[in-house]
Amino acid sequence: MINVKIKILRPDLVKSIPEYMTPDSAGLDIRAAIEEDIIIKPGEFTLVPTGLAISIPSGYEVQVRPRSGLSIRHGIGLLNSPGTIDADYRGEIKIIMFNFGKENFIIKNGDRIAQLVLNKIEKIEFEIVDELDETHRNEGGFGHTGIN
Repeated sequence: MINVKIKILRPDLVKSIPEYMTPDSAGLDIRAAIEEDIIIKPGEFTLVPTGLAISIPSGYEVQVRPRSGLSIRHGIGLLNSPGTIDADYRGEIKIIMFNFGKENFIIKNGDRIAQLVLNKIEKIEFEIVDELDETHRNEGGFGHTGIN
């Protein structure tokens, strides 16, 4: 277990802190903290506040991912997905939700809107070279492998 500090910014609106919904869940469900319902029309997006801020240990990030139930039932996804909350960010967590569906989607205070997944980060050190090692694929991309 990694200790992550959490600050409740809007105690009047926050129904609960992020929580695992089953013992083996990888992601913690996070909820909307809003004063009035938000309607997302088809093809539109909005920024949904959660009323929470966190302090992630150095060397980690928290990814913000869509909830599969919202995706399959309502066509709701997240832009910038997965989003990253960096270890040095201390502002409110806000979720960029998009309506890919055909009907208006209503968000109410306390609705589960996304999930958070903690990840360890490895830093990259680039080495400038004149040539890269060759592979079977080499420069082939964007469907080059022929696998659907």
